[in-house]
Amino acid sequence: MAMIAEAVPVDAAAVGQPGLLRVLICGSVDDGKSTLIGRLLYDSQRIFDDQLTALQSDSRTFGTTGDQYDFALLMDGLEAEREQNITIDVGYRYFSTARRSFIVADAPGHEQFTRNMATGASNAELAVVLVDARKGLLPQTRRHSIICWLLGIRHIVLAINKIDMIGYDQSIFERIVAEYSAFASRLNFSSIVSIPVSARDGDNVMASSRKTGWYDGATLLGCLETIDVEFGEAVKPLRFPVQWVNRPNADFRGFSGTIASGQVRRGDPIVVAHSGVLSSVSHIVTANGEIEKAGAGEAVTLTLADEIDIARGDLLVKPHQRPDVADQFAAHVIWMGNNPLLPSRSYLMRVGTRWVPATVTLIKHKLDIEHLEPLAARSLALNDIGFCNLSTAAPIAFDAYSDNRQTGAFILVDRYTDQTVAAGMIDFPLRRAANIHPELLLVDKTSRAVAMHQQPCILWFTGLSGSGKSTIAKVIEARLHAAGYHTYLLDGDNLRHGLNRDLGFTDADRVENIRRIAEVARLFVDAGVITLCAFISPFRAERAMMRELVEQGEFIELFVDTPIEECVRRDPKGLYAKALSGSLKNFTGIDSNYEVPEKPEIILSTMNHSVDQLADQVIHWMKESGHIA
Repeated sequence: MAMIAEAVPVDAAAVGQPGLLRVLICGSVDDGKSTLIGRLLYDSQRIFDDQLTALQSDSRTFGTTGDQYDFALLMDGLEAEREQNITIDVGYRYFSTARRSFIVADAPGHEQFTRNMATGASNAELAVVLVDARKGLLPQTRRHSIICWLLGIRHIVLAINKIDMIGYDQSIFERIVAEYSAFASRLNFSSIVSIPVSARDGDNVMASSRKTGWYDGATLLGCLETIDVEFGEAVKPLRFPVQWVNRPNADFRGFSGTIASGQVRRGDPIVVAHSGVLSSVSHIVTANGEIEKAGAGEAVTLTLADEIDIARGDLLVKPHQRPDVADQFAAHVIWMGNNPLLPSRSYLMRVGTRWVPATVTLIKHKLDIEHLEPLAARSLALNDIGFCNLSTAAPIAFDAYSDNRQTGAFILVDRYTDQTVAAGMIDFPLRRAANIHPELLLVDKTSRAVAMHQQPCILWFTGLSGSGKSTIAKVIEARLHAAGYHTYLLDGDNLRHGLNRDLGFTDADRVENIRRIAEVARLFVDAGVITLCAFISPFRAERAMMRELVEQGEFIELFVDTPIEECVRRDPKGLYAKALSGSLKNFTGIDSNYEVPEKPEIILSTMNHSVDQLADQVIHWMKESGHIA
């Protein structure tokens, strides 16, 4: 969803000044976040006359405050938001006072849109956590506070809103403050300032209210104007993620990007974090010409003294201030996917400007948002927060998120739907595999294949239980063996008696089951063998992962297409009867999903053909494709 248009144009000079504060307004549904921001804009006179006229009209049409202005409508710009009286997208507004400039993000409070809230928090320096004085702390209040802490926000303003609706009761205010302080004590925020406010009436927003004579602290705006939240990005080590290799002609080769942290000067030594290759900065080029130095937040192009291998996604750093480089690390993960996180499933990770396949290898625990206690977990559901071990397909360069928010953050993307399903904050690298390196063998796959007079490959039979996968695979293997080919059949039931005997049939177990099988099948292909694999393998993601483990053309997906009604009728093992009676859980096709292949190499329709005819079809395809003579 597109960001909501800002109330006024952002003044570039103002945005760049040191006094700029990025503020996140968060809390639960209907706590008054949008109303508070609207009140700030109104009281600071940042609303133009035509906008005020439109607000007056909208307040009559969509508003909930009678004849008064409904300030929430300044932020709830989407029609769906106005109809439902909730914030869906993150809305941004810019305003300034004589003392400071502000960019304010209005985060959605509904649990369904927690992912949007995390987006708003990722660049904020301070969070205003709103609490409805009538309701007190809610689960979403706690969740948002935890996400703020995980995303590096260290300053909190606890705004107890709708204080007018409890009769400005001091005891209720103090009870909520005490409860929040007890909850947040383990999050180690640098500061928590508690303020009683009425966003609708303006009490203690810009001016102190006489109605809260018992409160002698700062107003909300006064607090925002004076709080010190400097991150000191300029004094951190240089981190320059390469966004683009700039090659307009044969005489120029530069590396473009935005400096995440630190400073760089012309002549500085530089190193590619991933490869360790050294060089030095020859020129620093901007849209306005060359400059001598540049710092955090500046978009520049660097040219180097040496022609070295650098690509998009690489990280340039100073030689004496290098980040961690590893392919395994521990991280906090905020799960945003509608489908659960399944360990062993391959996702795409974006860290900095680099994309790399990644897998969650272990969920150490998920966080109980009520008591901040770790809970055992085998998967993460929507809005769960977990602490996990991750593994990437190649080493990546990173810092701990607590040291550098730019190079310690990542997202995970579902490889099938292309949806962002998680945000992560790296904690530390795992050194367990630091002393393990691939061993180069004297005999390779090509030599083995030549000796066997065949082209190794994987015939991957997928389909419902009872569709005929194993029956067809056994006939094909017998024919190949009789013709003198070297084969091996990996069958699902056989492997569950040995290698995978510790796994059940939950979605997480099925993903791990196929991951192990894929590694075994890859080894068989490396040995030069034609490998037949007969597994339900219900998920497209795992079948795609298997395809990527081997070279192009070595993975052949065969969809054994048998309607579930026929599988139920056959029921060779009596499993469908048990599943339909409810005595067998997590059974594919009944209470567990099967994802039909989209573009299999071969479709085997068992309703219209005999096993021998289907075997002929596969053998013919292998001959035509050159896999066998």
